[in-house]
Amino acid sequence: MADGKTVFFDRDGTIMHDVNYCSDPKDVHIFPCVAQSLRRLKADGYKLIMVTNQSGIGRGYFTREQYNAVHAEVLRQIGDPLIDATYFCPDVPGTESKCRKPAPGMILQGAREHAVDLSRSIMVGDKEIDAHCGHNAGIKAIRVRTGFETNTADSSADWVAEDFAAATDIILTKFAPP
Repeated sequence: MADGKTVFFDRDGTIMHDVNYCSDPKDVHIFPCVAQSLRRLKADGYKLIMVTNQSGIGRGYFTREQYNAVHAEVLRQIGDPLIDATYFCPDVPGTESKCRKPAPGMILQGAREHAVDLSRSIMVGDKEIDAHCGHNAGIKAIRVRTGFETNTADSSADWVAEDFAAATDIILTKFAPP
């Protein structure tokens, strides 16, 4: 994977059902298409990096340990060790933050730490802030309709997909990194 092409993706509402401030591994339900989609992307040479806002930590709704338990369950349900890295931001909305999406901090950190070529990378998420985050990092973005915000009529995303599997199809057929 020397060419550094990478798919950055959101967690809640993108690869798993969004349950609002998920703090219990029992509430983790990965969408059925996700593991196979991640395998397809990995087989095509993409690095896979998850970037997720987790303001529930900053709000005191759950601890980092609870977040870690949820994250472990996400990885268990996906199965294979497909995700190369995960970045989370505990900052609450309305505070100065370099990592809270739509700020590009998590993508930029991932790019630095994992030899990512941003010109060959893309962001997938279920919210408009995910598309903005990708654009703020200088990469294209796909918005999926699997989260709470299903109205994508005015989305700034480069593409809109029904789910992560459809986003994967777009990445493998329409997104042509240089």
